[in-house]
Amino acid sequence: MSEAEDLQGRFPIVVDGKTGALLWRDLRTLKLQYLIPVSRIKKFLEGLSKGSLYGTRCPSCGAKYFPPRVECSRCGAADLDWVKVSSEGRLLAYTIVNVKPESYQSHQDYPVGIAEMDDGFRVLAWIKCDDPRKLRCGMRVGVEFLKRDEDGLTTYYLKPLDD
Repeated sequence: MSEAEDLQGRFPIVVDGKTGALLWRDLRTLKLQYLIPVSRIKKFLEGLSKGSLYGTRCPSCGAKYFPPRVECSRCGAADLDWVKVSSEGRLLAYTIVNVKPESYQSHQDYPVGIAEMDDGFRVLAWIKCDDPRKLRCGMRVGVEFLKRDEDGLTTYYLKPLDD
């Protein structure tokens, strides 16, 4: 029996698959919940509830932000303009997530992508599609709003459009 196997038998030790390093596995479940102030992006939430995405645009330098920000990180301007984001665009990049964080372990592997909408806003979202093998960079996508089965909350997805 190796020293690592002996330690694994007596302690919550696992071996890192990439490096072979011994790692202590904490047996406690850690559940975190945060309270995040959202009053300054209330327009975004109101849009979601009505089936629209909103981003912000800097009136000084023209920078576009999605998700929205209330201050421009490019020039420092405050009080950005609210802009309704186009509901269609082109898929720039995507990946299939198969190594998931603990809170998503119950989900099947899922595609996530970045689309550049027709008005230049870039949207990162899960992609709703029957067969992720059919996804292609450059394909037309739209935004769809759905209630999630697991918690009943409304969110947005990218969905391939029939060209």
